[in-house]
Amino acid sequence: MPKCCRPETVSDENGGPLGFARGRLFGCGSLAVATEPPLRQINFAFALLCAKVSAVRAVALLGPVAKEHHVRQFEVPGVNLFTGNELDPTDEPDAALIFGGDGTVHRHLAALVQTQIPVLIVPAGSGNDFARALGLKTRERAMAAWRRFCDTGKNVRAIDVGEITAIDHRPSTIDLFCCVAGAGMDADVNRRANNLPRWLRANGGYALSVVAGALNFRPQRITVEFEDEKGAAGTISEPALMCAFANANAYGHGMRIAPRAQVDDGLLDLVFVRKAGAARLLTLFPTVYFGAHMGIREVEYRRVRKLHISSETPLDIYADGEFICQTPAEVRVRPKALNVIYNL
Repeated sequence: MPKCCRPETVSDENGGPLGFARGRLFGCGSLAVATEPPLRQINFAFALLCAKVSAVRAVALLGPVAKEHHVRQFEVPGVNLFTGNELDPTDEPDAALIFGGDGTVHRHLAALVQTQIPVLIVPAGSGNDFARALGLKTRERAMAAWRRFCDTGKNVRAIDVGEITAIDHRPSTIDLFCCVAGAGMDADVNRRANNLPRWLRANGGYALSVVAGALNFRPQRITVEFEDEKGAAGTISEPALMCAFANANAYGHGMRIAPRAQVDDGLLDLVFVRKAGAARLLTLFPTVYFGAHMGIREVEYRRVRKLHISSETPLDIYADGEFICQTPAEVRVRPKALNVIYNL
């Protein structure tokens, strides 16, 4: 093992020990780093020194429409960038790049949370709301973030993810989500949109599916029991069109369903939409793109740490555009669970 990669105690500016922990970074094997969150950047700065001895190894995970030439644009000196379909549990790379949309991120989320590998999201899907939440609206911005990461390792932060537990399954199943999950009409719209051609989904397909959803969805009573940001218990139980729980502020290719949501605040934003007629719903729908629906009487908005959702009959729950389970279910936030490379 190169000397620069041997575990050592990290000291403060006065020579005092800060403690150490082991991790895998930039091909360095085990690495001693301070365990305090403000010292996260030391991991990457120290690892960059090791990169001179051992090249940075990064895996490119490709979504359905991503191509090899997209990956080649991210090849930079000193980085060994290879492609794969999954994260190999026996070989943790130093970083991961996901070329895809929210559904592709969702597919790799559990492995990324488990390994704590820093990940860059390159927007290349039909829905790229999570990438936008990280300041990565375009591939050019993702490229700038990647170059900064390779040069300094400083643009990494830990963000939250959501966790859904299907409680009527034996054994219980747990799924993670990065963006927005929901039950009711929005899940029905999600299902309709997923059946559209990929090019149409990326160009207004979700909005088109709302029309069919509004005309055909039959509201039913949805009950949500929750713990709010202050730890107080609360319940909402009414005939409803939908209930969404958001980690990021948008879904459906730019619909700002939870305009106040932040990916690193340790909370989920609960959006409960009471029963409304199809005509009123279609009138109000455009306001969601601007986050202007917050003052509408049918909308209840809460910030919560966890919730339990149930309904008169089972309702599908979708997250990040993918089917997860049916109600009833428990939903909670996992604070600081995912390391992301972001655009400053």
